[in-house]
Amino acid sequence: MWLFGLLVLLIKIAAILAVVFGTAAYLILLERKLLGRLQIRLGPNRVGFGGILQPIADGMKVLLKEDLIPADADRTIFKFAPAVVASGALLILAVIPLGRPLTVRGYEIPLIITDLNVGLLYVFALSSMSVYGMALGAWASNSKYSLIGGIRGAAQMISYELSLGLSLVPVALMAGSLNLTEIVEAQANYPFILAQPVAFLIFLISAMAEAKRLPFDLPEAENELIGGFHTEYSGMRFALFFVGEYVNMVVIGALVAVFFLGGWHGPWLPGPVWLFLKAMIVPVFMIWTRATLPRLRYDQLMQFGWKILLPVALLNILITGGILVWING
Repeated sequence: MWLFGLLVLLIKIAAILAVVFGTAAYLILLERKLLGRLQIRLGPNRVGFGGILQPIADGMKVLLKEDLIPADADRTIFKFAPAVVASGALLILAVIPLGRPLTVRGYEIPLIITDLNVGLLYVFALSSMSVYGMALGAWASNSKYSLIGGIRGAAQMISYELSLGLSLVPVALMAGSLNLTEIVEAQANYPFILAQPVAFLIFLISAMAEAKRLPFDLPEAENELIGGFHTEYSGMRFALFFVGEYVNMVVIGALVAVFFLGGWHGPWLPGPVWLFLKAMIVPVFMIWTRATLPRLRYDQLMQFGWKILLPVALLNILITGGILVWING
């Protein structure tokens, strides 16, 4: 039995990683295509039919690029920092429920890698890991541009982590659980976005800031900092930062689907398909935002997080708690 369970676990891990990495690769192509359409220009259209093989060509390019390390860099930290950023987003996938359990020859196979009772706390813990990878990579590069980008990113991500976490407290209160599967089950009758539109907006905006997407891409700010925290990176280490950003977009989309859009619930189609379709709404929205809004000034970024999002998130918790006490009392 343990061998069968191990085999099923490995298959689930391999399937989820294949889907996520494939989605992240072609999300890059989708972004370049959509930005081309929105900015009235052509996107990639040379490699393959309509540019469909462009992600494969880009992957081969970064594999063949020389991996350079600055002479005065901290070599050990410089090497491992990109892996910290990418692994934090990937490990969150372990607690995202994909659908109802499958029954195969009398065995029930849950469509989740590990169903933690404190899955929400697990998500919070791992979402903060990318701060360390970015800050350490910037510091280890021994570059002024990288260091400024890392300091900006650390301050930004810590600030918006507070409002992101507080936005999910009303969700946990309504579901009565920190387990992500039970949160999805609590949305069987209606998605929580209908009852918590304010929490949804706070979570979405804070998640965009966590993912360093426009208008919150101050840690990169290429017109000020060349490339920000990853200026000195090349080859596969730069690719880890780059792919980690798009994997993070997919993970954020999945979390929005689980917390606010009803997860796998939906008519006709299988649960994992519904979850995937709902999760893709968020990356497309982020791409659209990138083509539409200008970058914020740093003081505007911090004021918006501390003076607007944080107080509104706290007020939303008080209102939700009061309403639940009144209903249950």
